[in-house]
Amino acid sequence: MINAPPIPAGQALAALEAGWQAQAEGRLLASWMLHGRPGIGKTEVVQTLATRIGARLFDLRLTTIEPQDLRGLPFFDMESRRTVWFRPEDLPDDPTQPSVLFLDELTAASPLLQPTVYGLLQERRVGPHKLPDSCFVVAAGNTVEDGAIAHEIGTALSDRLIHLNVTSAADDWLSGYAVPQGLDPAVIAFVRTRPDLLDTIETGLRRGDVIACTPRSWARVSALMRAIPDRRVRNTAIAGVLGEAVAAEFQIIAEDIAATVQLDAMLDASARDRLALYPASMHGLSALVYALVTRAEAATLPPIIEIMAEIRTLGTARGAPFDAMPLAELCTHGFELLIRKALDNGWQDAFLNSPAYAAYAQERGAAGLE
Repeated sequence: MINAPPIPAGQALAALEAGWQAQAEGRLLASWMLHGRPGIGKTEVVQTLATRIGARLFDLRLTTIEPQDLRGLPFFDMESRRTVWFRPEDLPDDPTQPSVLFLDELTAASPLLQPTVYGLLQERRVGPHKLPDSCFVVAAGNTVEDGAIAHEIGTALSDRLIHLNVTSAADDWLSGYAVPQGLDPAVIAFVRTRPDLLDTIETGLRRGDVIACTPRSWARVSALMRAIPDRRVRNTAIAGVLGEAVAAEFQIIAEDIAATVQLDAMLDASARDRLALYPASMHGLSALVYALVTRAEAATLPPIIEIMAEIRTLGTARGAPFDAMPLAELCTHGFELLIRKALDNGWQDAFLNSPAYAAYAQERGAAGLE
């Protein structure tokens, strides 16, 4: 058991960023370890870290290498009458270039390899090769309880690491990964309404299922939604990713969304004609919100703001079934995502110049929500 507190991937990323900042300022020199079930997003956390800090990523899959791949190969120097070890090209050596050394699948690596890894994690060296101070070291692995191929972590290895126990959390995955990566709106809307199906590995292990849902598998479903136009073939592939029961539930929602979300038509329609185009289901409206965020660009942002702001008024404008839906909460959630994207890209003037957003903000202010 990993007796560290469970944290979502976004919090793990924040911890690694803080660790990198402390290392860059000379206040900390340590190695980190991400524990978590297969497909939970450990690799994506490290890739995001490397991108954010402008570092070169050295990704070593420890199940595919031998000890000599880390230590290097010996060469006998006749002149000095010594054995010289050539540095492997997979290890960082440039002190001027920030780098991240990612030792993936550490717990699945051969026990014969682990002593070689100890030096990298604690002394930051293997044989004569020393990692530069500009290198940030992160390892990752699964546990025996995850149903993955894994060896127990001994105390000699455990004591060399700062451990982060990464778990799945739907809100964190949606806001930190699915929306920024522009996953298919049907996938995002489904996981938002069925957060219990984001990660079903534990349930699957109890049942003896081979296939389980993970954040990685939902990203694969998003890719299938866009890659295979034939619905029957696509549904077969999705069932092979999610399992039959979850896939059947998802396919019902996805087909409803495909039939009711008409974003292109809404962007082209007048305000009067647009009102009839809003999907009349919570799944459809949720998918519309995420589709609006995904489609947002500098040129499309003004009409997208108008469409998003109108969502809160559908109960009055169209009555049932909209009047029974939590439209205000959905509208607020959509604007939070949209504003974040606008700020990241410097499009905030679109909100300052939007009468629709001004009316929305004024309404929230009058209700004491701002």
